[in-house]
Amino acid sequence: MKGSRPLRNGVREARVRLGLSQQELARAAGVTRQTIGGIEAGLYQPSVAVAMRIARVLGAGVEDLFWLEDEVPRVEAVMALPPARPASGRVSLARVGGRWVAYPLGGERAFRTEVVPVDGLVEEGEEAGGEGRVAVRLVGGDVEDLERGVVIAGCSPALGLWAREAERRHPGLRVQWLHANSTQALEMLAKRLVHVAGVHLRDPATGEYNVSFVRRALPGRAVSLIHLGTWREGLAVWPGNPKGLRGAADLARPGVRVVNRERGAGARALLEEALRAAGVPGETVQGLDRVVFSHQEVAREVARGAADAGVVPAAVAAAYALDFVPLQEARFDVAIPDEWLTLEPVRQLLATLSLRALRRQLELAGGFTTERTGELVARVVA
Repeated sequence: MKGSRPLRNGVREARVRLGLSQQELARAAGVTRQTIGGIEAGLYQPSVAVAMRIARVLGAGVEDLFWLEDEVPRVEAVMALPPARPASGRVSLARVGGRWVAYPLGGERAFRTEVVPVDGLVEEGEEAGGEGRVAVRLVGGDVEDLERGVVIAGCSPALGLWAREAERRHPGLRVQWLHANSTQALEMLAKRLVHVAGVHLRDPATGEYNVSFVRRALPGRAVSLIHLGTWREGLAVWPGNPKGLRGAADLARPGVRVVNRERGAGARALLEEALRAAGVPGETVQGLDRVVFSHQEVAREVARGAADAGVVPAAVAAAYALDFVPLQEARFDVAIPDEWLTLEPVRQLLATLSLRALRRQLELAGGFTTERTGELVARVVA
């Protein structure tokens, strides 16, 4: 009918979430695969009976799967990062510090070990008040569900373990892990773009971990540093260590190639400090200017023979079946502004640190020593 409002649906999202093919859903709902395809493409509006059967198979209410276009909720959000290129408009969302934050999902940002669910679509050609704000149309969810989210920025893959365990223990809790080095994580925390920052930065002047960096990054705010674990950091080398590398001094030998991390990464700071302590000028080390952006990328470069050594945690070297030359034990903490410690999603996330099952996973897969996991190690008040 002319002037009628288009009917939208979330059938495809619900079907994919349950791991069903179009054919499987069609068979269970008593319709043809073409009917399901037409509904998902917006080419066919189902009858009430068909809609009810589909909803029953998908374990959802009819109104959760079908809605009128102008009923789709919208929110105003701040973009946490520049959009990926090419920009897709797809974002995930979280409520941080009283405002919505949108995290672009494009390129590698759209993946962890699985596709990151899309929470909304940025409305093209619409602005929402300047300062990088955008209008976002929600996809297949509601505001109340999204407000149960907490966002962690950091570089350790163990943060992903923590996120999944917290979601498993607290149904409805949403935990997003954004990969960022320690400096980037603190910058995002200071800008109120995330709730939690993972940090492993050592002050070479004092030997103290994390406190001075948090104080500088978040002046005027009270921040709690909670211990996640202690891990060994060192050089990942080819199995059998054919170059016979024993420490930073050996990296200046002819024929030895390293791979480095970006500025602001704790691994890069460790390598630079180790070279200074060994009296090795950086210009004598081949590959020091070759930069990758994660512990996993460092290990991959060594594993495929493109580099002879790079700084990673011991657990990452083990995951790639590489040998490991230890350089130091590092304290990995998570920084959380005190103003957010009373938020229910943050409280639920922190509560999981006392779980024996999580600590075991942090030890086995994350490579952490967990005797002090969950302990408040410092309260930083700038």
